[in-house]
Amino acid sequence: MFCHQCEQTARSADGDGCASTRGNCGKDATTADLQDLLIHAVKGLAQVARAGRGVGIVDREVGRFISHAVFTTLTNVNFTPARFIAMIGEAVAHRERLLDAMRASGGTIPALAGPATFRPATDLLALLAQAPAIGIRAGEDVVGPDVIGLRSLLLYGLKGVSAYVYHARVLGAEADEVYAGLEDTLDYLAQDPTDLEDMLAQALALGRLNLTVMEMLDAANISSFGIPEPTVVAVTPRRGKAILVSGHDMLDLTAILEATAGKGINVYTHGEMLPANAYPVFKKYPHLAGNYGGAWQEQQAEFSAFPGPIVMTSNCLIEPRPAYRQRIFTTGPVGWPGLRHIENRDFAPVIAAALALPGFTEEPQPQTITIGFARHTVLGVADKVIDAVKAGAIRHFFLVGGCDGAAPGRNYYTEFAEGTPQDTVVMTLGCGKYRFNRHEFGDIGGIPRLLDLGQCNDSYSAIRIAGALAEAFGCGINDLPLSLVVSWFEQKAAAVLLTLVALGVRNIRLGPTLPAFLTPTLIGVLVERFGIQTITTAEADIAASLQRAA
Repeated sequence: MFCHQCEQTARSADGDGCASTRGNCGKDATTADLQDLLIHAVKGLAQVARAGRGVGIVDREVGRFISHAVFTTLTNVNFTPARFIAMIGEAVAHRERLLDAMRASGGTIPALAGPATFRPATDLLALLAQAPAIGIRAGEDVVGPDVIGLRSLLLYGLKGVSAYVYHARVLGAEADEVYAGLEDTLDYLAQDPTDLEDMLAQALALGRLNLTVMEMLDAANISSFGIPEPTVVAVTPRRGKAILVSGHDMLDLTAILEATAGKGINVYTHGEMLPANAYPVFKKYPHLAGNYGGAWQEQQAEFSAFPGPIVMTSNCLIEPRPAYRQRIFTTGPVGWPGLRHIENRDFAPVIAAALALPGFTEEPQPQTITIGFARHTVLGVADKVIDAVKAGAIRHFFLVGGCDGAAPGRNYYTEFAEGTPQDTVVMTLGCGKYRFNRHEFGDIGGIPRLLDLGQCNDSYSAIRIAGALAEAFGCGINDLPLSLVVSWFEQKAAAVLLTLVALGVRNIRLGPTLPAFLTPTLIGVLVERFGIQTITTAEADIAASLQRAA
């Protein structure tokens, strides 16, 4: 195996990437190779789908399959070899079905090459033997590491976009042009591109596509659950039976709340599900008891201590410990060998487990946090914010957020947020906020100094807020008293980064390390063209941000 798609990848003098029998995320070599083969098969499907569009054949099922299949290859989503073998077969079946439709239509079928001709072996060992020829580093000795690095950026950005497409589609929001965008990018990668300038242009186009997808997802969340509003959320448990719901899929959370109504079971959010507590729809459920725990990387300790079943609805899953392996369930794209997978939102086994387990027998001293400062709330008081800036009461805005992780160096984000001056505002989103969201930041003239904008899925809120402030002040986003300090971990963050640079946002501080797939040459390009900066120390970076703004 070889994998370098996330921030926790192994780094050594021999080359950066997980290349042993097991990655740092917990996936074994078999799963890693099968994921590579699935991506290869999906590229071939995209080649045929794109050709089909040229003769008027459009199949949404193909787009749906692609977004779901690619999502399963993100870091910490699915670790089940049998599922990947099945999806490889599904990709080929979809491809052949499209070819049959093209033949039936009388259209001209173009000559197919590369992934579009892939025939997966019928037994596991032979299938795995096909993996080395199609892995992310295949051909590096010919094209060089810069080409491989930029292909990786495109692929990993595409994985993040696919995840957002899946989240939107679950809520009923989809568009043929979005599916076409995914297919176009996969078709482009299937050609093994080598021109760095052209690949960079493709990456920016992918960033613009992701902006469209995030707008769709934002609209789908609002139409499904209402407009988020400032909400005080308990972060200590109640006495009673309990279910914990983690991940991003709020439709799963809705189904669990409906199924547990009146059964004496309290439901808690975890990780990126925390923002659900701010949506009006969820406030009608008195047994939505608040949030338990913090970011994903703490789950092994937190899930071991939780006295009820746990449901993982999306990334980020870590290998379950024996202490809770029998009471953790997966849904949607998520999977781990031996775990029970919920189909069709039938959560009866989860409810049975909750009733059989003890739940919380004591209630600690109550603690709360305040969330729900999405764009509608912030822009609703934009006049007060603008007046505070003009009066000098607010000197600067910091967006401190992104994906958290377990690697050393992430305490930087705690130190940064807590070290910001009292006349500045900190906006945050993603699970990175758990580094500091229990800290008391106070307010500026009634405007909270800490504004929790929501999930990483809510990055569109941050973009809209920045755009509205720039319009109000009659300047560009880069001229605002605003600094972006972003922690990255997996491929959704890569997609958001591409969106930000496609919008022309400069001087983003990225950490705690830069992606392993970026070579020194590529880092130089990102620095020169987009002003990407590495983090240093919290104190120095705060000072530099304020000095630049002045």
